[in-house]
Amino acid sequence: MREKTRLTALLILLAGIIAAFLISADPIPAQTGGRAQNNGNQHIGNHTNGNQDSGNNRRDTATQDWAELMADMDRMHAAMDSVERSGDSDVDFVRLMLPHHQGAIDMAKTQLLHGRDPQMRRLAQEIVTDQQSEIELMQLWLKQRDALTSKK
Repeated sequence: MREKTRLTALLILLAGIIAAFLISADPIPAQTGGRAQNNGNQHIGNHTNGNQDSGNNRRDTATQDWAELMADMDRMHAAMDSVERSGDSDVDFVRLMLPHHQGAIDMAKTQLLHGRDPQMRRLAQEIVTDQQSEIELMQLWLKQRDALTSKK
């Protein structure tokens, strides 16, 4: 019974926090044709002329970063889609995880090229190191498995 009371109190507290957040949050601007409406107090973005200020240059860089991340993911998904089912769950798992890990490495390298936050850069470097190690482990496992099955 005491546990039920505690759970109820936590749920009430959580509901209060969510309500306070929703009340204090800025309203989301209405969308028109994929663009936020300008109420006169907002700067209209999406300028493509050559006289962009530093804020727009950051946006262009962010757009480039995003495009590179999406390209990394597209390559990963294409590689995963090209894996043919073997009928062996272990082999299928490893064959799918190889391009998945390579995609993570590619995205982490993109982060290292463009990211500025030291914590995220450190995480990206750890991803490169860890995922590469895991790729090598999976490749070795596949090679050993192939050697064992070819002897049968």
